[in-house]
Amino acid sequence: MSGEADGDEAGRDEAGREEIWQEFREAVNMTPKELEEWLETDEAQEVGQKSGGSGESTGHASGRRIVQILRARKADLGDDDYEHMRKVVGYVHRHLAQGPGSDVEHSRWRYSLMNWGHDPLKS
Repeated sequence: MSGEADGDEAGRDEAGREEIWQEFREAVNMTPKELEEWLETDEAQEVGQKSGGSGESTGHASGRRIVQILRARKADLGDDDYEHMRKVVGYVHRHLAQGPGSDVEHSRWRYSLMNWGHDPLKS
């Protein structure tokens, strides 16, 4: 009996991972190369909250992690990767609702979102 329950749980877990993967792929609209190049810019390094005395913002560190996830084979992703993908989806969705009224292209709002792999100017 417990084998069946374990199988059901594994199936639900796999379905949950697939949902997170799909949401992540929709939220992150930059390629690994685009994101990596963006993260090297001054604008990318100047925005976001810095924690723990580090010179790197939370979003910038997240961007580096997103590049790793995008370049990994899906089968090689672990629980911590899926947890980070869930965090990225939440951040992107929350911040898309808070956009500036003007000059989106040069806004800190856009730069912050781009650190998280989403360029609001891309369709």
